[in-house]
Amino acid sequence: MYHGPRDQVLPYFDSLGFKCPPDRDIADYLLDLGTRLQHQYEVALPVGLIKHPRAASEFAEHFVQSRVYAGLVDMIEAPMEPELEKHMSEYMDPVPEFREGFWQNTAALSIRHMTILWRNKAYVASRVAMTCVMGLIYGSTFYQVDPTNVQVMLGVIFQAVMFMSLSQGSQIPVFMEAREIFYKQRGANFYQTASYVIGYSIALMPPSVFEILIFGSLVYWMCGFVANVGAYFIYLILLVLTNLVLSTWFFALTAMCPNLDIAKPMSSFSIVFIIIFAGFVQPKSQIPDYLVWIYWINPIGWCMRALSVNEYRASKYNVCEYGGVNYCSEFNMNMGEYYLDQFGVPSSKTWLWTGAIFLILFYVLLLALSAYLLEYRRYLAPTNIQLLPKEIEDEAQEGYALASTPKHSDNTNSDTSHDDVMVDVPRREKNFVPVTIAFTDLWYTVPDPTNPKEGLDLLKGINGYATPGTLTALMGSTGAGKTTLMDVIAGRKTEGTIKGKIYLNGHEANDLAIRRATGYCKQMDIHSEASTMREALTFSGFLRQDSSVPDSKKYDTVEECLDLLDMHDVADQIVRGSSQEQMKRLTIGVELAAQPSILFLDEPTSGLDAHSAKVIMDGVRKVADSGRTIVCTIHQPSSDVFFLFDH
Repeated sequence: MYHGPRDQVLPYFDSLGFKCPPDRDIADYLLDLGTRLQHQYEVALPVGLIKHPRAASEFAEHFVQSRVYAGLVDMIEAPMEPELEKHMSEYMDPVPEFREGFWQNTAALSIRHMTILWRNKAYVASRVAMTCVMGLIYGSTFYQVDPTNVQVMLGVIFQAVMFMSLSQGSQIPVFMEAREIFYKQRGANFYQTASYVIGYSIALMPPSVFEILIFGSLVYWMCGFVANVGAYFIYLILLVLTNLVLSTWFFALTAMCPNLDIAKPMSSFSIVFIIIFAGFVQPKSQIPDYLVWIYWINPIGWCMRALSVNEYRASKYNVCEYGGVNYCSEFNMNMGEYYLDQFGVPSSKTWLWTGAIFLILFYVLLLALSAYLLEYRRYLAPTNIQLLPKEIEDEAQEGYALASTPKHSDNTNSDTSHDDVMVDVPRREKNFVPVTIAFTDLWYTVPDPTNPKEGLDLLKGINGYATPGTLTALMGSTGAGKTTLMDVIAGRKTEGTIKGKIYLNGHEANDLAIRRATGYCKQMDIHSEASTMREALTFSGFLRQDSSVPDSKKYDTVEECLDLLDMHDVADQIVRGSSQEQMKRLTIGVELAAQPSILFLDEPTSGLDAHSAKVIMDGVRKVADSGRTIVCTIHQPSSDVFFLFDH
């Protein structure tokens, strides 16, 4: 419609027969042009124009023929100055794809991830406590195990490996949240994908080594493993490698799955296979031939075999006679080889280094897989998805036939009464009680951060009220306390001291009464992305209305929400990919589906342009006209929005 200097925008549209009123904001005026609201700005046509442009294509045609467009074309097609060409060749052409090099980005990402982990003090403390407690439980339960009881000894090894490795599955939600940030930053070329993967894996190493050092040491020495320094360090190294492999597996799983709802079941499914085919629950000899390949790619299985060989091929057990039994003469193998053979574990010491090599290679493979998936298989939010209902060929058969209005007969002898020609227009009954909310001498005090013994008064003796069918605005500059006041009235503050009285229909209200009578729309619009708008409203209505309310009335509530907020056109639209204005309407509708008597809204127009804000507030005005009490905070409303409020 227009692209050019700001100081020429009003004269340009004046030349097309539009005039901005003195009391109208210029931005609102420009937004109304090209819509059905532009007629209010139409004035007498200038000489040479036949009619006012209405469609976007008509505005475009006029712009192409304007002097503003000609000036833009001349400026664009003008030859570039030599000085500019020199600057472009010096500063623009050599700009690399990434600002920093690969290793600089990797180091920065490692530090960032470790900083994020360290700042989560509660998580770090809980992991340390859990590791210590579980290590003591394992060590005390299997204290000084008899090495001849090989089933228990291998069971301790298996449980130690499983506990430390599979506990990394709890990181899946963290990995998934980090993936969303990665998509944005990688799209802006902040760093290479490989730098992100390697940096994240490096950040996971220190906590992994620390946990293994605590847990592994407690289990190793309390359970009576072979007292050999070399065997002890091999034991720790293998546990660390397995822990890193499993954490990288869960990291790759989050890169592979589109969302958390799929990643969690997939992780549980993979854990089942890891446990069954590790060689302890189901020995290799009992695994079917067509599934034995899982046994050979299972990192837990390789660690189990290496740790078993590390224990039973030590010099302490590499003897013929142990515990009064001569294993060489009776079984033609020494004591350690005999017990390993009982569980089908190979006894060669080469399994120590082959196990470590396999774990390292598997770790590198998972890193490469993660980098590939994050680079080429990104699950970005799609464009808006519309679920269109199936076209109905026979409307009468499906119950959509147009109802015809009966006509009154002129025959005076007819028995037809006036009731026979009246059409009843259904009217929705109110499923809520209109409520007047009032508050007197309201004080809200919080502890002073600099001096906890003293308090800060955020609200001081506030009085006010809001009646049914009205739209009340809490206005003020940023930090004035609008949201604080509304949160106190709505019973949303859990900290600090609240003094004063809040009344509902003249009766002093408690927290339970306020929660049952009110709905609260937060500023952030958070919804299930996979559902449609109608499904979100239906879920809210059925979940939050009392079980005694018939299902038919709950469905009526959904239709009422769609009517009041003008959402019928987007009712069957997937939430994912919806505009901010549609998401805001859905937020209001989800709260409205609970049939509240009072509705609180926190900055409903925040982040919206003037037109979208007007659409939202028109819907809120209709909600207020239905008999509900509406209270909302608002910041710098346009004149159109301002005049919608009653108080």
